[in-house]
Amino acid sequence: MLTNGQFLVATLVKVVLFFTLLMLMVAGLVLFERKVAGFIQDRSGPNRVGPWGLLQTAADGLKFLLKEETLPEAANKAFFLLAPMLAMVPATILFAVIPFAAPLPTGWGIVHVIVADVPIGFLYVLAVASFGVYGVVMAGWSSGSKYALLGGLRGAAQMISYEVGLSLSLVPLVILSGGVRIPDLISLQQGFPGQGPPTLGLWLFLPLGVSFMFFFIAGLAESNRIPFDLPEAEAELIAGYHTEYSAMKFGMFFLGEYAHMLTTAALITVFFLGGWDIPFWSGDNIRVLADGTVIGNPAWWKTVLTFLAFCVKTGALVTVFVWIRWTLPRFRYDQLMELGWKVVIVATTAYVFIVAAAVLVLDQLGVPFGLGYAGILTGLNVVLAGVLLFGVDRGRIIKGAAYGIVRRASGSPGETRAGARPVEPAPASRG
Repeated sequence: MLTNGQFLVATLVKVVLFFTLLMLMVAGLVLFERKVAGFIQDRSGPNRVGPWGLLQTAADGLKFLLKEETLPEAANKAFFLLAPMLAMVPATILFAVIPFAAPLPTGWGIVHVIVADVPIGFLYVLAVASFGVYGVVMAGWSSGSKYALLGGLRGAAQMISYEVGLSLSLVPLVILSGGVRIPDLISLQQGFPGQGPPTLGLWLFLPLGVSFMFFFIAGLAESNRIPFDLPEAEAELIAGYHTEYSAMKFGMFFLGEYAHMLTTAALITVFFLGGWDIPFWSGDNIRVLADGTVIGNPAWWKTVLTFLAFCVKTGALVTVFVWIRWTLPRFRYDQLMELGWKVVIVATTAYVFIVAAAVLVLDQLGVPFGLGYAGILTGLNVVLAGVLLFGVDRGRIIKGAAYGIVRRASGSPGETRAGARPVEPAPASRG
């Protein structure tokens, strides 16, 4: 066990290392998205500043620092300056409870590769994530502009709506794990036969596939990414809640979005993709129990390999986020809110009850907690996902833009899609 002094030194090193790493990853993510966007749109992307455009992000950062700072006459100065910080800080400090790799053996003892191994990890994530809405609302209100205020109000409504669905989608994880400590979730997805508390030995995106789907959707909406970027919809509200911002204050909103996207991808990796667990290899199954007992064989090279595995999984999810942005169109606001309140919240609530009932039945039947247990839950989730996507919806709940439009080619002029109001034919021209 580490002494108090050793623990303090290790924590300070981790804080500096992880914060520096996060800022570098955010800067690299900006360049990565521009390169991927160029590939999708069949163009080169940044290729002028530095070799292959690698210094483009540095040039953009310098531009933000050198641009003129503006302060609208009607703005509330204190809150106007505080809002960009509130947009950036939540996504940054969420990284404090994310385990990046297997425990590292040192001369002092076992060091956990996590800044703060708090016993309320789940609750910390939900509490800190909710702070993002304050930055959006404060930026819109403090600007003294009706355009920014409209963007802030729309952003607050959206983020609160999907925050409920995000929280509910994590309840099944608590039911299975029996706690809220995040490192225990990674152990739950690994295999420790006969050693310590029983585990599933299967990544949770299979036995909790519906939770994975809704957390992904809600996380995308919480980070204000297309198709959920209504708070800053350029075509409708100029630049949304940050209309009046310039220079580095605008840059903090910009970087905050990318930091939030990176954090969301890291949380999905931890909650549903095994965290730093390397698939099909049991050598990285390392667990530290509450009494300090170490299960497995920690080694520095295993820490490095598991860190690389975590980066690969997170990077793959970030690529999907970028791919979605440059593929899907933006939702209408009524579609966005209908999806949040009528689909995500309702479906996740029903899903929580179904999972709780399934776990209760399996426990009553005496099914051992392990791979077979996870297999039964996986089958249940496949059925539920099929019912949700192909049985319940079918264009009736998640309505497309063409919902209610007359299908003249397939029927009479007054015929509509199922469940829509009939549309009266247009009056004949007098001429």
